[in-house]
Amino acid sequence: MNKLIILASGSGSNAIKIIEYFENLNDTIVSAVLTDNRHASVLDKCKALDIPTVYFSAALFGSSAFIDLLNSFYPDLIILAGFLKKIPSEVIVKYPDKIINIHPSLLPKYGGKGMYGANVHKAVKENKELESGVSIHYVNENYDEGQIIAQYKVDIDIDDSIEQIAKKVQRLEHLHFAPTIETILKKNG
Repeated sequence: MNKLIILASGSGSNAIKIIEYFENLNDTIVSAVLTDNRHASVLDKCKALDIPTVYFSAALFGSSAFIDLLNSFYPDLIILAGFLKKIPSEVIVKYPDKIINIHPSLLPKYGGKGMYGANVHKAVKENKELESGVSIHYVNENYDEGQIIAQYKVDIDIDDSIEQIAKKVQRLEHLHFAPTIETILKKNG
């Protein structure tokens, strides 16, 4: 049985899509959703789906107790789904090639510290890009610089608003993130 842990900080739309995707597959479960935001709406959504949740403080995140928390769920993969904090190097060393993230651009474009959500889509629009997309990548010590696993593209119209770009990119996230996780699990299996 493959076990996933999801780290999320906000609404959890990707987390919920992943949970729904795997709920009918017998070989993978989402063991828990962990969050650094005690007011994240993902908590209520997970409660409705009977998925265990854990809130952790900033102090815990940087400690060996955080690794103990992760270990307690025996994860095969740790998924960052709207989680914005940089993963401590101790966690990366403990889980090499076991932590993946989804980024709302075609990396290496528009990645790095502070480049998330609307900030990314605004940069795409300001630079008059004709396409955007998502990058699913392994997490390393630097923001958005881990090895790219998969990228998916979408056309951008010059007249698209930042919100329209965001919706197009989110559709790609919801369509491709969970199946890409499944592919990684099968490859590692």
